[in-house]
Amino acid sequence: QVHLVESGGGLVQAGGSLRLSCSASGLTFSSYHIGWFRQAPGKEREYVLGVSRSGLTTYYLDSIKGRFTISRDNTKNTAYLEMNSLKLEDTAVYYCAAAAQVVTTDESDYDYWGQGTQVTVSS
Repeated sequence: QVHLVESGGGLVQAGGSLRLSCSASGLTFSSYHIGWFRQAPGKEREYVLGVSRSGLTTYYLDSIKGRFTISRDNTKNTAYLEMNSLKLEDTAVYYCAAAAQVVTTDESDYDYWGQGTQVTVSS
């Protein structure tokens, strides 16, 4: 059975940093593209950025450019989302997801999802 588990969320002041982790089990992690999505209150879920099988960053949301970075460690079956200079508008539930077939921003292409971790940015 496949599991993706996000961790590292929490409450942080604006301008602060958080590092989210996405730990995977039950799948060949290195064969999957990993995407991070987020859903703010009252809004639809949106793609933030992703990391390809080989570790290249793929497709990113303009609003996080220069502030968020993504990485993966295939030996630990874990992907990371480093978030710096956090803004109030970054408040959301953050999800990681795994896609086997394509490198994509479309959530319907993702095969597995985590349960999400809450990130709250305060002023």
